[in-house]
Amino acid sequence: MQPHHSIGKTDQNRALGLSTFAFTICFAVWTIFAIIGIRIKAELGLNDTQFGLLVGTPILTGSLVRLMLGVWADQYGGRIVFPLTMLASAGSTSLLVHADSYPLMLLAALGMGLAGGGFAVGVAYVSKWYPQSRQGAALGFFGMGNVGAAVTKFAAPFVMVALGWHAVAQIWAAVLAFTAVCFFLFAKDDPELAARRLSGERPMGLAEQLAPLKNEQVWRFSLYYFFVFGAFVALALWLPKYLIGVYSLDVKVAGMLAATFSLSASLFRAYGGILSDRYGARRIMYTTFGVSMLLLFMLSYPATDYTVHGVKGAIHFSTSIGLVPFVLTIFVLGFFMSLGKAAVYKHIPVYYPDHVGSVGGLVGMVGGLGGFVLPIIFGVVSDLTGIWTSCFAVLFALVLVALVWMHIAIRQMEQKASGIDRRSLPQFPEMAGLHDPARHTPAPTGKVLADWRPEDADFWGQTGERIARRNLYISIPALLLAFAVWMVWSVVVAKLPLIGFDYTTDQLFWLAALPGLSGATLRIFYSFMVPVFGGRLWTTLSTASLLIPAFGIGYAVQNPETPYFIFLVLALLCGFGGGNFASSMANIGFFFPKASKGNALALNGGLGNLGVSAMQFLVPVVITSGVFGALGGTPEVTVKGAHLWLQNAGFIWVPFIIASSLLAWFGMNDIADAKASFAEQAIIFQRKHNWLMCWLYTGTFGSFIGFSASLPLLARKEFPEVDALKYVWIAPLVGAISRAATGWVADRWGGARVTLWVFIAMIAGTFGVMHFLQAKDFNGFLAMFVFMFFVTGVGNASTFQMIPNIMRLEIPRLMPALSRPDAEKQAAKESAAIVGFTSAIAAYGAFYIPKAFGSAITLTGSPLPALWGFLAFYVSCAVLTWWAYSRRDGLLHATEHGQPARPAQTQGASA
Repeated sequence: MQPHHSIGKTDQNRALGLSTFAFTICFAVWTIFAIIGIRIKAELGLNDTQFGLLVGTPILTGSLVRLMLGVWADQYGGRIVFPLTMLASAGSTSLLVHADSYPLMLLAALGMGLAGGGFAVGVAYVSKWYPQSRQGAALGFFGMGNVGAAVTKFAAPFVMVALGWHAVAQIWAAVLAFTAVCFFLFAKDDPELAARRLSGERPMGLAEQLAPLKNEQVWRFSLYYFFVFGAFVALALWLPKYLIGVYSLDVKVAGMLAATFSLSASLFRAYGGILSDRYGARRIMYTTFGVSMLLLFMLSYPATDYTVHGVKGAIHFSTSIGLVPFVLTIFVLGFFMSLGKAAVYKHIPVYYPDHVGSVGGLVGMVGGLGGFVLPIIFGVVSDLTGIWTSCFAVLFALVLVALVWMHIAIRQMEQKASGIDRRSLPQFPEMAGLHDPARHTPAPTGKVLADWRPEDADFWGQTGERIARRNLYISIPALLLAFAVWMVWSVVVAKLPLIGFDYTTDQLFWLAALPGLSGATLRIFYSFMVPVFGGRLWTTLSTASLLIPAFGIGYAVQNPETPYFIFLVLALLCGFGGGNFASSMANIGFFFPKASKGNALALNGGLGNLGVSAMQFLVPVVITSGVFGALGGTPEVTVKGAHLWLQNAGFIWVPFIIASSLLAWFGMNDIADAKASFAEQAIIFQRKHNWLMCWLYTGTFGSFIGFSASLPLLARKEFPEVDALKYVWIAPLVGAISRAATGWVADRWGGARVTLWVFIAMIAGTFGVMHFLQAKDFNGFLAMFVFMFFVTGVGNASTFQMIPNIMRLEIPRLMPALSRPDAEKQAAKESAAIVGFTSAIAAYGAFYIPKAFGSAITLTGSPLPALWGFLAFYVSCAVLTWWAYSRRDGLLHATEHGQPARPAQTQGASA
């Protein structure tokens, strides 16, 4: 066989490009019944079971022939077998127009299915052109030919409506025949076949080709492919009918929306191959099965009406998934299935390089059979149960079985390999002893920064600053969205009474306060996640999790009969946004040197805080118009007769959340030195300065987020004659900008000195708020809150600037055995953990401040008692800052005044 390094890139690209295009056309023909079958079903009066059999018959043929076509491709070459396969399928497709009965339709469908067998031919042909290290990506790119299903769904409905389904069959057959001719003319024999012809060597016999099929793992791979590919084909065929039946769409719209699933389940297959080459196919399979199981559980839950017998009578509400979230969910499902398809085929050329045709053919055959069997099962289950979502329940059970079998098998084999040095294990531990471990060493990824030295001026100037700023610029919009979703209830609760939600003042303040409670609690856990999982992965997951409350709010507010406890749950789920701050700040803290860490954290936190004001400005605008058209739902009529699309308060963030999640995954990095277990980070609970900074940061950030959550409702209650929502967003805007713009102040003058003056200013501001409340002066009330928000922004930046300086002084005293470089790394890790943990504790202000205002108004009719409590707290913060840090004997006094640091004192490790 010709060595792969001697094969030119031009030949490789030619083989891959021609094969991918040919497979795309084959797949378009193979799934043609997904569109024309709907018209045929109506003409012949077929039931769901008969329809499922019709659309599945080509899939059956294409599956059963894959094994032999793969073997023949190994023996005779893909350049010959692929065109013959396409011509045979094209002939059967052209004969379809002459079939005028159901049995004849099935007979023609059998011949059409040969197009699906082209996959096995293409796998065997393409794999011969690439070395093992690149076969995952190459076969993943080839597998993108699945997009042919989307081509059919986009184009066929328009051709069918204009010219009839017969024209669709004739045009698709002609294109397939033309492709077959072009492939034969322009493709070359694969290098293995060419070398064999030169040497006169006979091809491998059939028995030898089929020998690997006795191995258990081949059949396990086949089950995996039965789900990731078979279920993909089944859904590609079934979704147009599902969308028409459930959402009453016409065939053109249903075809285009169903194509979003086919696109995501095809186009990302190449990326799945790249990920499998880098991280290992097993990890990708775990991710695919885990996420798919969650999504299918959501999709399988049928639309249901509930009646709860409450204290004041029956409470009626319903649950269902609307068209927009359904399309988004199947898009995400298709994305992970595409990764899984590539991961399965990454195994084959690695473990069976001399049997790609036979093993790939068997795996493809079983997967293809899934595309035949599953539509029939969908039809039978639908006929038996009468439930539309039963098809997703079938797939949920299937992926659960696959995941459990895979995990049990891997764990058993890992236990058998427990005596082997883990570094020598192959990528798939269950295969230890059968293959050369050197083949399965994952390639290093550029997303993990193994060498990161921000304090090295040369490294920082040449490489580090550029990478750090890219991660910062991606982190900021993700954090902005997190704050927007976290605080969205502060505006929603002010509008609920207008559209028929009859809640008391205390109930409304509870809804405004609960996101703060859950967000603060989640921050405790989020603050330790970046060193455990890596900043890139955790930023992606935590940002994507915002989709849950965004969709939930969008649906719940459309029905005034939605129970109060549903809103309580959604308010708690908005805490996902609050938790993100802790992990985001901890992550960014790792990237920057101490000289610019304060400003970097100020930019990340300050511009992220802009999400509050952006939300309070944008939401009142978007809820007054149907910005999503019919997809966004109908408006509610207010008590004044106006139309209000309050659901847009949730829906407006969805596209931005999706874009930001993708940007984080593809654009951010992990730092290898930043890895640490929870146990390693838990040492911060022994550091007294961790707890002192929690108190101070609660005074700054706790006030910012608590006032943000409560100000719209407080202003509306105290000044009902003023349309407060037009103005209150200004205050958190000023707070966010001041945090981002004043980080340099703490870097220049010292965090402790700035923080002390911040609390003095907050004491004065609180007196001002109380004065203007009593005077019933809205302008003065708003001005004092703008001033309070400004100084909290300055304090947010200055307190975070204090933390790394404190730990750089404390670590050499607490851990004297560490070398200077190790002490700096330890200080960085502990600083990041303390930043996250203090932000978690401070975030409880988002709960306590709205709840304090609500309780004070309920008990006394005035918010003044709550403000007196806040005043006492700010006094304690000022005293603590002066005593512990800024007085002459304080920890940071010498450092901030340009003097030598105070001599280390011998104290316990718990200091």
